[in-house]
Amino acid sequence: MTRIPENDRDIIEKVIYLPMVLIVLNRDLSVVQNSPFKLKKPYLDLIEETMKNVQRELAEAKQYMKKNKLKVIETKRDDAFTTYLFIYKGYEENHNYFNPRIRNKVQELMETYFLKKHLSR
Repeated sequence: MTRIPENDRDIIEKVIYLPMVLIVLNRDLSVVQNSPFKLKKPYLDLIEETMKNVQRELAEAKQYMKKNKLKVIETKRDDAFTTYLFIYKGYEENHNYFNPRIRNKVQELMETYFLKKHLSR
């Protein structure tokens, strides 16, 4: 049983997932820049705008964590699981994440960011 409230746990998870989203988007940006697309600009704009939104949200999450004395540290990684140490106001908890679940969550977040951009027009 965790002592961490759901809202704080969601913010901690953002600090886990959003850097991964940025890594994927950065790689995709390089691929698009080096691809033979006839019209690259719309793809580049979409990826760059998404990266800005992710970076802004990540900065807000990190600021919240610092203000509320929350930390997350990756302690172990193998083929199946990644273990993180959550430090919540002095309490320490280990949380295991199934690596395919992490990948699926990163994909889900990317889709959400892309759709937000698309639907906001």
